[in-house]
Amino acid sequence: MYAVIGLGNPGKKYNGTRHNVGFDVIDYLSQRNNVKMTKLKHQSVYGEFNINGEKVILVKPQTYMNNSGISVRSIVDYYKIDIEDVIIIYDDIDIDVGVLRIRKKGSAGSHNGMKSIIYHLQRDDFPRIRIGIGRPQENEDLVDYVLKKFSKDDREEIDDTIVRAAKAVEETIKTDIDKAMNLYNG
Repeated sequence: MYAVIGLGNPGKKYNGTRHNVGFDVIDYLSQRNNVKMTKLKHQSVYGEFNINGEKVILVKPQTYMNNSGISVRSIVDYYKIDIEDVIIIYDDIDIDVGVLRIRKKGSAGSHNGMKSIIYHLQRDDFPRIRIGIGRPQENEDLVDYVLKKFSKDDREEIDDTIVRAAKAVEETIKTDIDKAMNLYNG
């Protein structure tokens, strides 16, 4: 069983913001695979489907970004999911807009949602897909930047990256993360 968890903030005012690209990937995956995201439990909204006979749950934590680990821990414990089968998708300011980075494990970097997940799981050896959102301008506040919507040009690039991230998730589940990294990193 796999848990594919996209990070973001709940509520309409956060739709389409840089910080919600994890949610955007889950939304795209649910559309692409005809998954109804109607279950409410573990402080999250989620839906279930199968890829090649493997059960997959798509998850959007509703705890707000900085407390994502609460929801992730609840899901991992309840379903007894192996840590290498938990895939976290999130935004990264340290990567250029539209660049995709897939890794088997790693630190949280400056991302508070990932810090929460690592704190609650007490592990950092789970796969992650990072979507580059670029850095704020020199005098721009970081919080304001990540909670802003993309420019028209950046939105087009991010939409393409969301599709590639979704394909990377599916490839990871169908084959393995190494193949997904070879096909979709960059």
